[in-house]
Amino acid sequence: MAQSRRRRLVFFLVGALVLATLLYWQRGAIALRLVENGVDRITANADPIAALPDGLHVGICGAGSPMTDAHRAGPCTAVIAGSRMFVFDVGSGAAARLLRMELNPAQIEAVFLTHYHSDHIDGLGELLMQRWVGAAATQPPRVFGPTGLDSVVNGFREAYRLDQSYRTQHHGEQLVPPSGFGADPREFDIESPSGRRILIDEDSLQIVAFAVDHGPVAPAVGYRIRYKDRTVVISGDTRRSKDVEREAKNADLLLHEALSMKLVQILENGFDRHGRSRYAQIMRDIRNYHSSPEDAASVAEAASVKRLVLHHIVPPLPLEALKPEFVGNAPTIFSGPIDVARDGDWYSLPAGGDSIIVSRRP
Repeated sequence: MAQSRRRRLVFFLVGALVLATLLYWQRGAIALRLVENGVDRITANADPIAALPDGLHVGICGAGSPMTDAHRAGPCTAVIAGSRMFVFDVGSGAAARLLRMELNPAQIEAVFLTHYHSDHIDGLGELLMQRWVGAAATQPPRVFGPTGLDSVVNGFREAYRLDQSYRTQHHGEQLVPPSGFGADPREFDIESPSGRRILIDEDSLQIVAFAVDHGPVAPAVGYRIRYKDRTVVISGDTRRSKDVEREAKNADLLLHEALSMKLVQILENGFDRHGRSRYAQIMRDIRNYHSSPEDAASVAEAASVKRLVLHHIVPPLPLEALKPEFVGNAPTIFSGPIDVARDGDWYSLPAGGDSIIVSRRP
């Protein structure tokens, strides 16, 4: 009996070895087949928005900051209102993250910028190129932003001017129409520190910009997006702000920037210990024009929002175990759910209800 079991075990091991050897020798063919399946999945769906239920959908295409984070690209939020896609801030890596989330940059109707810190705009050129070529666009997208936008957009246009000529010469005007290159800047001003500006106002859709306090960076704004009966507010970079609280009143979802004072203090102490005084000073400086998770929770609680999403995460969180340390006392302040955003997080807010469906896209 024991001999029979040993014989079966030997046969099993030999079979497993043969199978492993075959898989090894066929690894290239297997890898190619996986790639083909992935390409089929992506390219077969030129209109990923069509499959979504009617409502507001929010995708985190960048939850990070200027500090390198493997799980978080530069600040970027995709908002789909019904069948229309908008992008708010375009940090480094945003276009690549949108593609990995199986969203089509060709479908972007407009871009909205909160302010002109480099980490919020340095992916704009790449995103505009992806939209232009992907859509064979004959008109550039509108880009909204506070005072200073024209110089930013014109700078990107000039930086990509040579590439524009190469693309059209190589692929032809039918595939890459010269008229679709770049962006159509829609610069706006907000007259008072507590002011607001309605940028889009239609029956089912309203997008409002409102001033926030990110001084000495000025102007800086947040955005309130309402589609039918669902509302999302994006704080932009700001200290704790009554203006965010006002705009977020009864909102379904508040995306609020967050910086852990405790973790940044640890970085500052480390730089000081090793004589890196310039970096230590930067760690001191950044604490005075951002919000802590507790600040964001206070705003969310006062505004009676349904769900709080912390994003523009500072500092990076390489370990999941750091999340409770990052969130700190925020759960004792805000009575609703709190998320620490990662790239790929997805929130669906169906019209005509109050549910918030949380998932992830690749």
